[in-house]
Amino acid sequence: MNELQNIWVYLSASPLLHLTLTLSAFVVASQVYKKLGMHPLLNPVLLSVIAIVFILHKTQTSYSTYFEGAQFVHFLLGPATVALAVPLYRQFSKVRQSAAAILISLLCGSITSAVTAVGIARALGAGAASVISIAPKSVTAPVAMGISEQLGGLPSLTAVIVILTGIIGAMLGPLILNLMRIKDWSVRGMAIGTASHGIGTARALQVNETAGAFSGLAMGLNALATAILLPVLWNLFFQ
Repeated sequence: MNELQNIWVYLSASPLLHLTLTLSAFVVASQVYKKLGMHPLLNPVLLSVIAIVFILHKTQTSYSTYFEGAQFVHFLLGPATVALAVPLYRQFSKVRQSAAAILISLLCGSITSAVTAVGIARALGAGAASVISIAPKSVTAPVAMGISEQLGGLPSLTAVIVILTGIIGAMLGPLILNLMRIKDWSVRGMAIGTASHGIGTARALQVNETAGAFSGLAMGLNALATAILLPVLWNLFFQ
């Protein structure tokens, strides 16, 4: 037992352990997701998060220690986001034809997301810092955390809310769109990308390339729109 404990102490200090843990958790979660028919409620991101949190809790590993290895995956978020330009380029003619509809729907979605988040949080008695932390929930995490910090929110809380929003959007978004009988892939992609940023976009890309392209476009434009509009709306109406 002492030898096993010594081995664990040595491995836990290595960044490669937590990088391997992250990749292994996602690979296993993806296999489970595929074997069970790609059911939306079994989103591999959700399964991976649950598995990693469970392991970190049981091994009493701090998040800072874990992130020393996981930061390599975090670094790849940038190139992965840029790579979304490839399916978008393939759908560029359709995007250009729908430019006016895209802009109008994006502005409506961005404002609705922020206003409803603030309204619900205030109705439930949340404090000002918590409210502003929740407001940019539908924006990709780095931008949302920046907005939150600028307005006096809690970036760590914002990160958690953003991830939960993405997972819930990826899980329930397609089901809701099916119930509403929305079949146009570009419309479905815009809705998913506006509401649930990168995690939702990953789900859209798995289902249809057109949906993935429009979801990636919506994710990027929503981040820009929210970064501009939310501080203005907050200072005018919510302070």
